[in-house]
Amino acid sequence: MKLVVGLGNPGKKYSKTKHNIGFISIDRYSKTHSLKLKKERKFNGKSLKVGDLILLQPHTFMNNSGISIKAVIDYYDIEIKDVLVIYDDLDLPLGKTRLREKGSAGGHNGIKSIISHLKTEEFKRVRVGIDKNPLVETKNYVLSSFSKKEIEIIDPIYSKITDIIEDFSNDMEFKHIMTKYN
Repeated sequence: MKLVVGLGNPGKKYSKTKHNIGFISIDRYSKTHSLKLKKERKFNGKSLKVGDLILLQPHTFMNNSGISIKAVIDYYDIEIKDVLVIYDDLDLPLGKTRLREKGSAGGHNGIKSIISHLKTEEFKRVRVGIDKNPLVETKNYVLSSFSKKEIEIIDPIYSKITDIIEDFSNDMEFKHIMTKYN
């Protein structure tokens, strides 16, 4: 069983923000495969199980993402090695992706929550660069929408992430996935 999590914040207010790259990635993957996630109270999020793949968008808000992820892992008895988390990264240029097998939170509150609830840093990640703007406070920046120019840069990344999810769900060794997409 594989779990792919897209991080973000629930609600229309946040739907097109930089901090919702994970949610948008799951939505694009779902649309590509004509799938529809459903709200699951027991997981505090939207999810869908398709064969041995579970897609999740935690609705605990970014800073408490670990609560929802832990609930899914416990319910389906998923091993940490089979968890992939997709999220925004201020330290990468806009549209750049970086795959890792483990690592620290790097200041990302959603990742801090996951590490705290899973009690490990050893889960797979797809970090998607949103860049940063030194003239805008970080909180305001990540909660801002993409400009038209930024959308042109970021939009092709969702196809790449769909391919990453495909390879991950088809049991491709993650080292090979990293080599293929990094």
